[in-house]
Amino acid sequence: MTQEQDFKGKVVLITGAASGIGEATALKFAERGAKVAIGDINEESNKVVQQIKDHGGEAVFFQTNVSNPEEVKALVEQTAAHFGKIDCAFNNAGVLPQIASFIDTTVEEFDKTIAVDLKGVFLCLKYELEYMVQAGGGSIVNTASVAGLIADPDMSPYVAAKHGVVGLTKAAGIEYADKGVRVNAVAPGVTATPLAKEKLEDPEIREEMIGNVPADRAAKPEEIAETVLYLSSDKASYVMAQTYVIDGGQIAH
Repeated sequence: MTQEQDFKGKVVLITGAASGIGEATALKFAERGAKVAIGDINEESNKVVQQIKDHGGEAVFFQTNVSNPEEVKALVEQTAAHFGKIDCAFNNAGVLPQIASFIDTTVEEFDKTIAVDLKGVFLCLKYELEYMVQAGGGSIVNTASVAGLIADPDMSPYVAAKHGVVGLTKAAGIEYADKGVRVNAVAPGVTATPLAKEKLEDPEIREEMIGNVPADRAAKPEEIAETVLYLSSDKASYVMAQTYVIDGGQIAH
């Protein structure tokens, strides 16, 4: 998996690439020759696009709310029109809800989390699959989480959404395996993204987050990105409907 994959001539569509795992993955795809389309609600993605261009790559940004069907459909159509095709997709856009007990979680917070983290993945899959089946094949990777396999307290909307992403990955993966489209997911554990940086710098919170991680550290976004590239590559040609856990041993502990 550590051997570098070659994506020269490939077109990759990534959602949620303004920072963290999405940004690291976009940069790695570009480093290895891919043309990158980013769909994100956050205009900071333009900086990632510029960084790719500054290093001689090709990239484009389409502002997209992944919970909106029309915008997701347009994202797929615009990417295919701009680059001529879509070979791979990484459905990474997501939000974290406010930490709250189950009974204190508001309906609004639940709906918002499900809309982005679960419905957003469904919509991306729906329109990417439609395109890839017609085009003759492709590869899709979804961002789940260890919270899609186990549960953390005070995070019920996120746990529900990420369990749903694992389910969608299985459902789409088996349905389209014989149509040339591979669908898989990554399930990161604690990752040192900008969103988690402040928490990880607090010794008490860090101990709570890392205490059950045998590796005794958070993952680097680039480590998650490497698995995404592997799953998107021809080296993973027989990997379908699977969720790859990248957690430093957390859920085995």
